[in-house]
Amino acid sequence: MRINTWYISSLLVSIVVSIPILTVFSSFFEDTSNYFEILKSTFLYEYIINSFILLFGVLIFTLIIGVGCAYIVSFYNFPGVKFFKWALILSFAVPAYIYAYSLTAFFENFGTLYSIIKSILGPGEYNKLIPKFDGMLGAILSISFSLFGYVYVLTRASFHYQSQNLLELGQNLGFSRSKVFFSIILPSARPAIVAGLALVAMETLSEFGAVSFFGISTLTTGIYDSWISFDDLAFANQLSFFLLLFILGLFFIEHISRRKAQYHSPSRGGVKQKKKLNLKGSKFIFAFSVCFIVFFISFLFPVLQMLYWTIIFPKNLLDLNILQLSLNTIYLVFLSSLVLIIFSFIANYGNRVTRSKFLNFLTMFSITGYAIPGVILAVAFITFVAWFDNNIIKYYELSSIKKIFIGSIIGLVIVYFIRFYSLAYNGLKSGYERINRSIDESSYLLGYSKIKTFLGIHVPYLRNSIFLIGILISIEIIKELPITLILRPFNFETFATTAYIYASQDLLEAAAVPSLFLILIASTFILITSRYILKD
Repeated sequence: MRINTWYISSLLVSIVVSIPILTVFSSFFEDTSNYFEILKSTFLYEYIINSFILLFGVLIFTLIIGVGCAYIVSFYNFPGVKFFKWALILSFAVPAYIYAYSLTAFFENFGTLYSIIKSILGPGEYNKLIPKFDGMLGAILSISFSLFGYVYVLTRASFHYQSQNLLELGQNLGFSRSKVFFSIILPSARPAIVAGLALVAMETLSEFGAVSFFGISTLTTGIYDSWISFDDLAFANQLSFFLLLFILGLFFIEHISRRKAQYHSPSRGGVKQKKKLNLKGSKFIFAFSVCFIVFFISFLFPVLQMLYWTIIFPKNLLDLNILQLSLNTIYLVFLSSLVLIIFSFIANYGNRVTRSKFLNFLTMFSITGYAIPGVILAVAFITFVAWFDNNIIKYYELSSIKKIFIGSIIGLVIVYFIRFYSLAYNGLKSGYERINRSIDESSYLLGYSKIKTFLGIHVPYLRNSIFLIGILISIEIIKELPITLILRPFNFETFATTAYIYASQDLLEAAAVPSLFLILIASTFILITSRYILKD
């Protein structure tokens, strides 16, 4: 009976998350306007090719930067390593579109870099010497330095729990340090790396701000254009449908390749804490330089650019109602994070105890909602609520529910839950991969019920994962723009929506002020929780 309870609970969570996705699928068969035929014969293939190039470039960059930095701070000791452990996560606080603004403003003709060189060397033709980071390269760099933290934090957590026994085994076999890394360390961290890359892939495919700013035509820009410019929501849903198929294909390929591999430690003697290697001389300089360069480029560079705008135009700071914007943002973050973590735990544990193939498939399907651009997800939610109200509520002559879910905090939290469910679910799943099922069986033999096993063993063991996920969810919600714009209550603004309103009016200097406060709140979350998450 209790297994059925967990099964039903996990099933309901997956169904709720899947409803807007199913709404997108159902719209696939609706009639579209002439825009579809025009796009099919002109730019559709360009959208697809650009999306693949963008995705491939971002995955390569985030894999190298995320895994490389996680390896350095996890296996080596050097002055500054404790600082870089949490400082590298601060890149989460900078949205890709804000990074794109900063990158362009700094390197453009007569931009910030030009002003710096001119103030030092005097007037001259310096624009010819200044590199330009625009187009596809600019989009890849902006998105990569904004998202590599997904790979870094999950890989860093996985490296933290790797046993010294495995490393000593490789050394006893005569492996070099590089062979130990590629043959032992990387494979054992695979679940975390794949989970991080999956989140990066879905975020990249749904990115709109940065690619639109650089003029890159992708499937996401096609979705926005078909709905906003041509009022063809059916075709927008069809493009979203292709994005979902691609994400499902990625998950399926990874699942098949992984098969029955196990990533928890099989040792019955427990985990032996690994020993870090102290770096000195040139090796210390190299490790420190790599971490500092990544930290500077991903966080300090955009922050300094926006701070420069704020100092030059101080009036923009006085025009903001900072207290109200802060309260609105923190309220959404706390409520949404709590809901996401609770229900992601229920879904993960339900899948674990039932071992249902159907439930696993439904869960895998439901987490692809992260690949749907926020504006389409919000519109799909509105479409479903309107359909349910017109066909079910009115049929039974009940009060309308539109006001409850549309233009309300409840609707915002629900769509946040659907949008970021993949983030919470994958993060907990990565932690669950390290818990051997024999621990559950031993708990049952000792008389523990499933709920006691869940609360007494799993939750404490996954405490660090919970904090990590809380950080990721909080920062994503702080940065989320289209969902908040569409579903927020009247006159309810956040730092993200305020920055967008200024940017849409070509007031990038004014948008820097709310962006700085957005980063300040996100950085505060990181600073407070990193003490408990990343300590050894």
